[in-house]
Amino acid sequence: MHPRIPRQSAREQSGPPPVSPDGAVRLSAELTAVVSGARRRALRDGDRQIDTAHLLHSLLDADAEAYAVFDAEPQLPRLLGYLVQRSIGYGLRWQNTIEDSGAVPVVTTEGLSPLAAGAMEHACARAEHRADGPARGIDLLAAILVDPESRAVEVLTRAGIDAHAVSARIDDRLPGGLWGGPPRSSR
Repeated sequence: MHPRIPRQSAREQSGPPPVSPDGAVRLSAELTAVVSGARRRALRDGDRQIDTAHLLHSLLDADAEAYAVFDAEPQLPRLLGYLVQRSIGYGLRWQNTIEDSGAVPVVTTEGLSPLAAGAMEHACARAEHRADGPARGIDLLAAILVDPESRAVEVLTRAGIDAHAVSARIDDRLPGGLWGGPPRSSR
């Protein structure tokens, strides 16, 4: 049986982050590891694509800066419980479906749901605007919270966590706020 999400070789999984056509690194090494973790979760769960809930779970598991946003959250254990039990409980109704709020076209890249692909692009745009390096986990966390129809926001809401409050905490942690300082100048 062939996996529904393309497998990556060990070299691709641990290789350098994706590079944009202009030569700029788009993802930090940590964020590349988060995406690899989300891909493994999707495969293990039998899901066709990586969705925003896979990304959220992987962020909480592998990115200390993203986890710190939730550290004082009293509902964190409940959130982690929902994410861990996804394949046997809460997420069963998502199996064999595509995560799509209708706000973006249903064209996907690299095994990502439309919302997850949009979140990755949003995270890279945030990092590029800040001009302080490649996209980090905190950029992706902010990006997956943008669409109220995303599975990540649904899981947060179900666990009793306000996605807007999480976004505000992210804004407080980043220098210059969510979008940082002035945009990078054109060459």
